[in-house]
Amino acid sequence: MHEHAGFFADPQNWVFIAFVIFFVLFGKKIWGALAAMLDERATKVRAELEEASRLRKEAEAMLKAAQKSRDEALTDAKKLIAGAQAEAARLTAATAAEAEAAAKRREQMAIDRIAAAEKAAVDEVRYAAVDVASVAARQVIAEGLTSDTSIALVDQAIAQLPTALARRAA
Repeated sequence: MHEHAGFFADPQNWVFIAFVIFFVLFGKKIWGALAAMLDERATKVRAELEEASRLRKEAEAMLKAAQKSRDEALTDAKKLIAGAQAEAARLTAATAAEAEAAAKRREQMAIDRIAAAEKAAVDEVRYAAVDVASVAARQVIAEGLTSDTSIALVDQAIAQLPTALARRAA
C-alpha cells in the first residue's frame, strides 16, 4: 500500500510555507515600495496630463489669435485693394479730363493761330490794296484823268495787286 508521508515531508509544502513567510515578512515593504512607485508614476502621469492640457489650451488660444490676425489682415488687404481701385479710377478720370482739357486748349490755340494768320493775310491784302489805290490816285490826280484813262488805271492797279502782295509778304 501506499504510505502516506507527513505534511512536512513534501517539498512543495515547504516552498508554499516559505512563500507565505516571505510575503508576511517582506510583503508590507514590497507592497509599500510598489505602491510608492505606482503613486509616483500616477503623479507623473497626472502632471504630464495637466501640462498637456495647459499646452492644448495655449495652442487653442494661439490658433484663435492667429485666425483673428489672419481675418484682420484679410480685411485690411480688402480695404487696401478697394482704396487702390478707387484711387486708380479717380486718377483715370482725372487724367482723361486733363487730356481732354489739353486737347481743347491745343485746338483753341490752333484756331487762334489760324484766325491770326487769316487776319494778317486780310490786313496785308488791305494794305496792298491801299498802296495800289494810293499810287493810282496819285497818278489820276497827276494826269487829270478822263474816264477812259481812269478805267485803264484801275485795271492796271488790280493787275499790280499780286505783285504788291508778294512784295509785302517778303
